[in-house]
Amino acid sequence: MVTIKAAALETLVADIFSAAGCSDAEAGRVGRYLVAANLTGHDSHGVVRVPRYVQMKADGLIFADRKVDVVVDTPVLAVVDGKYGFGQTVAPQAVEIGIEKCRAMGLSAVALRNAGHIGRVGDWAEMAAEAGLVSVHFANAAGSVLVAPFGGVERRFSTAPYCVGIPRAGQAPLLLDFATSIVAEGKVLVASQGGKAIPTDALIGPDGKVSDDPRHLYGDYAPTGPRDGRKGKGAIRAFGDHKGSGLAFMCEMLGGALSGNGATKFDRKFANGMFSFYVDPKVVDPENFFPAEVARYTDFVKASKRVKEDQEILVPGEAEDRSRTRRLKDGVPLPDDTWASILAAARAAGVAETRIQAATA
Repeated sequence: MVTIKAAALETLVADIFSAAGCSDAEAGRVGRYLVAANLTGHDSHGVVRVPRYVQMKADGLIFADRKVDVVVDTPVLAVVDGKYGFGQTVAPQAVEIGIEKCRAMGLSAVALRNAGHIGRVGDWAEMAAEAGLVSVHFANAAGSVLVAPFGGVERRFSTAPYCVGIPRAGQAPLLLDFATSIVAEGKVLVASQGGKAIPTDALIGPDGKVSDDPRHLYGDYAPTGPRDGRKGKGAIRAFGDHKGSGLAFMCEMLGGALSGNGATKFDRKFANGMFSFYVDPKVVDPENFFPAEVARYTDFVKASKRVKEDQEILVPGEAEDRSRTRRLKDGVPLPDDTWASILAAARAAGVAETRIQAATA
């Protein structure tokens, strides 16, 4: 395990994507959002993605510096085509459209289609919360068939994330952000590179037996080599039995089918879709009841008697906020294989060795 300071890691990632053909602005944005995911403890959506993103760009699956097309535009609703741009570029464009419409009307909805991997969906809820807005997001990944439905062993869903953000004045937002599978695919990726192990029942084989072996998802792989989710014979399991499976299905319907991205299927180019709602609480709540009630209820929940005295009750987003504070101070821990794959990507892209060495100085 190595530990890299966040600023140095962000700079190295930016250097990689600049060398790979992105503008400096986009490269910096990709670096910022990927490292931000690591800071919150969501390593599955952090810099472990760097080699994959570089390869996707080289393969023509994502494109640098895209400006979205707005294909439907009403006062309260927009449909936005990301044109397979980097998710860290096209997703914030879509969110900004939602924010602007919500500020004008008090409510808005935005359907994003054909986006490159948009990373941690919580970033977009945080962006809305910074603008003072409540937001709800349903996402899918067309072409990324990874998850078995409850009662099945064959892949039918993407990991189909769901996210809700609630702003709090002077505090970090309340933020619920999770894949509807037991683990996100990126957590299997991290485990396959020597990082945190996944739950023993997170995966399922064709024989119906549960497992925590990443090879169920990727097939055989070298320690620092690529991971291809299409090569495994198993699947990730939906969380919560029929409840998680049902929520995954609805994420596919809203983030995939309704957005125009397409619900996930085999032999389809990878693209994230996301259907998002934005609400201005100041319009819904002219008497300003909402902020005090959020605070009261948060305190009420946290004051519950604990199962174990040393096991604190956390509300959504609290663990991420604490991780961010800790990792900004101490650095970002990365498994050796993950770090080696990032360094290999940097050298392959042509990043100067002095820039690479500076990350570990």
